[in-house]
Amino acid sequence: MSIEKRVEATAKNIEGKVQEVVGEVTGNPADKVKGQDKQAEAQVIHTTENIKDEVKKIIE
Repeated sequence: MSIEKRVEATAKNIEGKVQEVVGEVTGNPADKVKGQDKQAEAQVIHTTENIKDEVKKIIE
């Protein structure tokens, strides 16, 4: 539905993946977990937008 939200979620997902890898390479578990959290947050945003799109299709 909202392209801005999807772009934001994609950027957050990429940022999270990078942070997770950096955490793995440096041996910093906190960075790894933060990266995974960002990826999960991005997935929630994508899922929410998908649900909104489906509801909109049903209403129309």
